[in-house]
Amino acid sequence: MTPLEIAGLTVFILVLFIGIFSIAFGIPGTAVILIDVILYALITGFERVSINILLILLVISILAEAIDFSFGMAGAARFGISRRAIWISAISGFIGAAVMTPFFLGLGTVAGIFLGGFAGVLAIELVHQAKLKPALRAGYGAILGRVAGTLIKGFCALIMIVITMSNIYS
Repeated sequence: MTPLEIAGLTVFILVLFIGIFSIAFGIPGTAVILIDVILYALITGFERVSINILLILLVISILAEAIDFSFGMAGAARFGISRRAIWISAISGFIGAAVMTPFFLGLGTVAGIFLGGFAGVLAIELVHQAKLKPALRAGYGAILGRVAGTLIKGFCALIMIVITMSNIYS
């Protein structure tokens, strides 16, 4: 591989990480992953990622976003985004990746970034909820709905990344 190809692949993988990490904040990370894979396929001339794979990823992305949207419509709480939440989530994402990588290798890195980052966001939100007066707090059902929606969406993003990387490196 040439240095330019290595740099391009590095940027591609970093955007995949950003996509799965952004799900913890309620940003449509599956769409980020899908767009990243489409751009990769276009640049490489669909050599490693075919149209069929892109269609599968599109279906998974639509399914994940629809599930997240339905949880939101059912009354799931939205987690706030602040500088403190982003920093704590980033630190806990790195810790999650460091803990899970020795056991699960590349899959552990991606899952650790997501689960660690989400744990950081959830911890910040629970601390924020505890500071509110009881009448202003989100109910446990609303928080549980957001947790379930985010975990399902993160699992779908993890599947998208596994499909993509297995096609690129096979």
